[in-house]
Amino acid sequence: MSKPEEIGNIIKEQIKNYRSHIDMTETGTVILVGDGIARVYGLRGCMSSELLAFEDGSMGLAQNLEDETVSVAILSDNNTVREGTAVRRTGQVLSVPVGQALLGRVVNALGQPIDGKGPVDCKETHPVESEAPGIIERKGVSVPLQTGIKAIDSMIPIGRGQRELIIGDRQTGKTEIAIDTIINQKNSDVLCIYVAIGQKNTSVVQLANELTRAGAMEYTIIVSASAAESAPLQYIAPYAGCAMAEYFREQGKDVLIIYDDLSKHAVAYRALSLLIRRPPGREAYPGDVFYLHSRLLERAACVAPEYGGGSITALPLIETQAGDVSAYIPTNVISITDGQIFLETELFHAGVMPAINPGISVSRVGGSAQLKAMKKVSGELKLLYSQYRELQSFAQFGSDLDADTKARLALGERIVEVLKQGRNSPVRAGCQVAIIYAVTNGYLNDVPVDQVGVYERNLYQILQDDHRDLLDRFESGWYEPEDVEHLKAVLETVRV
Repeated sequence: MSKPEEIGNIIKEQIKNYRSHIDMTETGTVILVGDGIARVYGLRGCMSSELLAFEDGSMGLAQNLEDETVSVAILSDNNTVREGTAVRRTGQVLSVPVGQALLGRVVNALGQPIDGKGPVDCKETHPVESEAPGIIERKGVSVPLQTGIKAIDSMIPIGRGQRELIIGDRQTGKTEIAIDTIINQKNSDVLCIYVAIGQKNTSVVQLANELTRAGAMEYTIIVSASAAESAPLQYIAPYAGCAMAEYFREQGKDVLIIYDDLSKHAVAYRALSLLIRRPPGREAYPGDVFYLHSRLLERAACVAPEYGGGSITALPLIETQAGDVSAYIPTNVISITDGQIFLETELFHAGVMPAINPGISVSRVGGSAQLKAMKKVSGELKLLYSQYRELQSFAQFGSDLDADTKARLALGERIVEVLKQGRNSPVRAGCQVAIIYAVTNGYLNDVPVDQVGVYERNLYQILQDDHRDLLDRFESGWYEPEDVEHLKAVLETVRV
């Protein structure tokens, strides 16, 4: 075959096998921009919550899809988006980096490090919005999540996979409970994620330092969307934290996630909604503000072993105004969660720390997620404490009290002293069982109220030094008659 014919055949073959490939990208133009919201014309095929790229490198999240325009929340405070800026569809939903490399780091709502320790080496990403596990995939909550706080572990037990609301006025110790719970996971297999929404940067730095000092930062991720950041970033932050938690849950691990706090999250979403012209409802919140929190908290679950096991336990925080738990956002979140820990301002000012009101506080999982020993010894505790609170309010008006009332008041005073606890001082479960058994069975009746703390410290010292086997038995689910006799013998030896 001659050379021209060869060349001709090669060209014919190439024409025959030619496949055209056109890379189409849909672009639009910003026609209005302000307050972190851009209105974009031309993105006809745009999907809700799709990630959009601006030509300056900023990213945006598609919110309202209107006839001719799309309202986009800009996910960057340092953007140079102006009228006429080109916007490109990415065809993706918003995702954040996930993985072991995030542990010990402080990141923003998009998973980017903000702690000055260099880049985070994560190989995978996870969408910030995802479906909650279905009923079939879930299993009952049965494993306790020990907070190390006596008042909670005894009266309002939390299980792995539960959603327990921490609610109260400003400055009543809500965040302290959350931090103490993180610190108490030190020797357990629970990973922790703390989401700070609308807080000062200095508060987040303080928190990171506190966790580092306690040795808790190595198993904790802090996701921060500070008060200085835009409403879209504050809105995204808890979903980003939940996506990071889901990565670990899918590996069969147990995760504790704290949302501090969802009141500020609702306010950020209200600001975002009003800016994109969504119609306001009650208290100017948009109509879907309930769905805002329900789709977040429903993702906390205990998953059955055949679906990978693992759990996400959520502790959302809500700030009330003058103790009003019947306001809009508090009632929404109360109806979504499996119980609430109510912190009372009066108790806080009276020096009762943590300032937990046992009357309003409840855990709907209850004893199902409690150690057998704790369940046995704390059965009467909540009732005795609540009776004391009732009698206390009457006793201040009457001087002539019968012997039974005086005895109940004396017991109540000792229960209050036993349940008092300082910051960053979690108590191991076995020691909690011992002191609660002591107070409910009369071992502290002859101890002066101001010496209860001394008795407690001495008891813990004796148990830790000479009776570790008893503590281990209580913590591994044992509570046999011989254990009770052993504990009684120990209590007889404690002196003030």
